[in-house]
Amino acid sequence: MKILVVLTSHDALGDTGLKTGFWLEELAAPYYIFKDAGAEITLASPKGGQPPLDPKSNEADFQTDNTRRFENDTVAQTALANTLKLGDLSQAEFDAVFYPGGHGPLWDLTEDRNSIALIEAFSAANKPIALVCHAPGVLRDVKSPDGKPLVSGKTVTGFTNSEEEAVQLTEIVPYLVEDMLKQKGGKFSAGADWASHVVQDGILITGQNPGSSSAAALVLLETMKTEAASMAR
Repeated sequence: MKILVVLTSHDALGDTGLKTGFWLEELAAPYYIFKDAGAEITLASPKGGQPPLDPKSNEADFQTDNTRRFENDTVAQTALANTLKLGDLSQAEFDAVFYPGGHGPLWDLTEDRNSIALIEAFSAANKPIALVCHAPGVLRDVKSPDGKPLVSGKTVTGFTNSEEEAVQLTEIVPYLVEDMLKQKGGKFSAGADWASHVVQDGILITGQNPGSSSAAALVLLETMKTEAASMAR
């Protein structure tokens, strides 16, 4: 099992002067679910190298057993410091792709041509695609083989408008994930704010918020096993 994990390279929270990046729990929780299941994990980002961590995600209130394990894991920290450049990778090298969120992806991965092409390639190859929290936003310009938005007609979730309002960034982000997914024809499904909520539509798996990271990773693993079993028949 080879899983590609794609992180943001963007560190500026609009013009606020504050920093953003990827959300630590959304990387750490899936990382260990994948690792403990025996998967080979490759970390990538648009620029390669060390991706920016949203500093808020490392505050005491947001730390978990998984984030602490990740922070003290020299192998994981080395991989994070040396992410591969997204443009150098191909879906043919992997069995699935996972996108952690954080606000960073809204600025760079949404418009990154390599990311868009990669997701389209995974979709065309019928390989599982999972995205959590703000990361479903990177599907904005991704198309299906028929030229329609990939999310059109599909049940999806992501960071809700009410959750964005709760963190007081509605006027800062370039777009609202919930609104965008609906505008692109997605059937938006929302759970309670901050509660784990994951939906699957075929090979497309989306999680609503940081607390959905583990569940989304588990669904991705199960989907990979199902796909592998069907190909073996």
